Amino acid sequence: MKGSRAMAVLAALAALALLNTALSLRNWWPTPAVLPDHRLSPEFVGLWLVVLGAVAWWGRLSGRAVTALSVLFMVLLLGRYANVTVPTLFGRPVNLYWDGQQIPRFLWVSARDHPWWVSAIAIVGTVLVLTGLFLLVRWALSRLVHEVAPYALRARWTWLPTGLAGLAVMAHLWAWAPGVTWHIVTDPITPTYARQASLLATAFLPGRVEAALPAARALEAAVQAPPRESLGALRGRDFKLIFLESYGAMAFEHPRAGPALASARSQLVQDISASGHLVASAYVRAATFAGASELSHLSLLSGIDLSDPMRHDLLLTTQRPTLSTLFSRAGYQTVGLYPALSWDWAESSFYGFDLFLDARDLHYQGPPLGYWKVPDQFSLARFNQLYPVTPETPPRFLFFPTITSHLPFGPVPPYQPDWNRLLTPDPFGAAQTERLLNAYVDWLDMLPNYIGMFDYTYRWLGGYLRQPQTRESVMLWVGDHQPAASVSGEGASWDVPVHIVTRDPALLERFVALGFRHGIEPSRPALGGLHDLNALLLRAFAAPSAGLH
Repeated sequence: MKGSRAMAVLAALAALALLNTALSLRNWWPTPAVLPDHRLSPEFVGLWLVVLGAVAWWGRLSGRAVTALSVLFMVLLLGRYANVTVPTLFGRPVNLYWDGQQIPRFLWVSARDHPWWVSAIAIVGTVLVLTGLFLLVRWALSRLVHEVAPYALRARWTWLPTGLAGLAVMAHLWAWAPGVTWHIVTDPITPTYARQASLLATAFLPGRVEAALPAARALEAAVQAPPRESLGALRGRDFKLIFLESYGAMAFEHPRAGPALASARSQLVQDISASGHLVASAYVRAATFAGASELSHLSLLSGIDLSDPMRHDLLLTTQRPTLSTLFSRAGYQTVGLYPALSWDWAESSFYGFDLFLDARDLHYQGPPLGYWKVPDQFSLARFNQLYPVTPETPPRFLFFPTITSHLPFGPVPPYQPDWNRLLTPDPFGAAQTERLLNAYVDWLDMLPNYIGMFDYTYRWLGGYLRQPQTRESVMLWVGDHQPAASVSGEGASWDVPVHIVTRDPALLERFVALGFRHGIEPSRPALGGLHDLNALLLRAFAAPSAGLH
């Protein structure tokens, strides 16, 4: 009797552990595999309370009820797997609109590269794994319903752990003490399902998208106008839009970072002047803080305020125009240079670039630098090598979101004055390579690395201006967001610097008339959000006869 009771207790504990672990899995970065997590799953605690209530009300639940619970649990389990794995594979949260297109495409492409029997084995294996999981889940839920819950209702001592678990989940969901509860409770899955249901319903139900997304009237008018009017002030020159990762107002205003970067900024001003360029600067408000750079990228490109991430996801389901659309219709070759990506990015189809390059296309051979491997200076040098400007090359619109200055801002690469050497397997030399490979990144004090990273950024930007230019271009350098509060400080604003760099004094004065300030130092107040900068750009680039209205 004692042995059978011990086995029953062990089976009950195993069932509880299995069900909670299945809904609190974490990703084994950077693979599609998952690892168990010791934290409580809010959905498991919710399921336990529902089972307790059902058993208390109805007594013994039927086999059909257990099967229905098992199906629901499998839905939650698959949602948990997607929730922790998709960010690793695609670099963003789950998005059923795009994942529903990308995953079948990925599977089809993968299947074409192998004999039919490999695909057959994969399908059968997947079915067997899911069937095995379902049977295991059903066994665990059967134990929960028929043994654990009835015992818990009889034994009053079990009310204490149940109450504590419920209290911990509520504290986590309502953010009473996030620094504490994060170690006890994992993030819930059901909000992801709710968000995806809202996204799909809004995307596919008539009139919902139009109601949720405001019109970008300045961009829409520019797209409809003849190119000689909408982009007349550019006079066919290349336009390079460079988003500087984590470049926030703190680079100027932070009591330590601002003075520490003054020397590098002074050198940048000298480089700008020596290359025959002029600069004017301003502040604008980013669409995000410390992360989710794509919200800022697309706010500027689309002219729509995307500080609400749902708006961003909805916009990607539409055919709304962007600056890329405008430049393409004006005869420009549009280029997306994304060294941060090393995986297939289905959403790139929305941007409509004529040429799209990610890290895999650049073939960096030097020492890997941090999580994203590829230094920004190399990315620009490599692009110019792969796609040099010739007399036949149409004017270009280059969209380049940088990545080296991403948190944790290290290791900081050295600026390489010899741009051609960057393209070799030994871009920095043995001593510098050894330093980079052994560099220590202090996650508790990232400010020194942040300062070093923007010293590097200012130097490669200035060095790029000094490189021989086949033809003239206009450049816009703009931050995507402030760095995390652990670096930027408590209560930091969402403002970021923006610099227009050109050899054309008349074009520069148009930006000054719109609120920019001569020089590299921005001034307050901010000129609006990044979506407002879209309209300002269009007013400055419009034909002189169109004025600035």
